[in-house]
Amino acid sequence: MSSEVVRQQQKPHETVGLTDRCAERLAEIIKEEGRDVFLRLTVEGGGCSGFQYIFTLDDKTTGEDSIFERDGVRLVVDNVSLLFVDGATVDFTDELIRSSFQVISNPNSASSCGCGSSFTAK
Repeated sequence: MSSEVVRQQQKPHETVGLTDRCAERLAEIIKEEGRDVFLRLTVEGGGCSGFQYIFTLDDKTTGEDSIFERDGVRLVVDNVSLLFVDGATVDFTDELIRSSFQVISNPNSASSCGCGSSFTAK
């Protein structure tokens, strides 16, 4: 047996991106709210694929949060949820039946449900 210690390599930059449309819509919401809020993304167990994305507006961060900024708006992800969305992109879609923030191109997702609100982790 080898006595060599194997260390997990830390990712140099944990990141979640925001599309132009996501940043634009979030800026509109902040203006409508009349206060400084940000978009919080949380991953929870549930949904039809095992895990689900939860988007909320928030105005408080904790020491367990990572903050991603684009064009003056912020997306906040807690450290546990970040394990599931690192490298993903958040978009805003405006369709006939609904308008919503959605996670797109998540490299940590093996599959997702038809509506895109839940996923199976790799």
